[in-house]
Amino acid sequence: MHHLVDGNGRPLVVLVGPGQAGDAPMFPHLMRHLHIARLGRGQARTRPDRVRGDKAYSSRAIRRHLRSRGIAAVIPEPADQTQHRTRRGSRGGRPPVFDAVDYRGRNVVERGFNLLKQWRGLATRYDKLATIYRSAVVLHAVTTWTKTLSDTH
Repeated sequence: MHHLVDGNGRPLVVLVGPGQAGDAPMFPHLMRHLHIARLGRGQARTRPDRVRGDKAYSSRAIRRHLRSRGIAAVIPEPADQTQHRTRRGSRGGRPPVFDAVDYRGRNVVERGFNLLKQWRGLATRYDKLATIYRSAVVLHAVTTWTKTLSDTH
């Protein structure tokens, strides 16, 4: 299960991928599905200000994609990538920009996953069909949004 969430941990995009696949291959699909309607007139927003991701999303392709769209990447570099870059010397290039203070905000995503795992059916994945499983994840997203919207009024 893969999410894009806002700064308050509310899901914006929910996708279900194969269990044995990594996180990074799903990133372009998540970004392609991001459409946030504006209040009033105007096109839907498809470009966040920044993307906070864990080390699984640290790849040249993802960083290049974000840079081409003008999105700040707050993704730490794994130790093996750092070692490979430094081993290459000046040909290895500069290290990617990383804002450690901003990265602290990524815990919002993890807390969202922890809330999601409180639903036993989602934590253990009893459903065999991905469409049924995704519908339960979407239902959880709807309840999350409903709770936060009712708290503000």
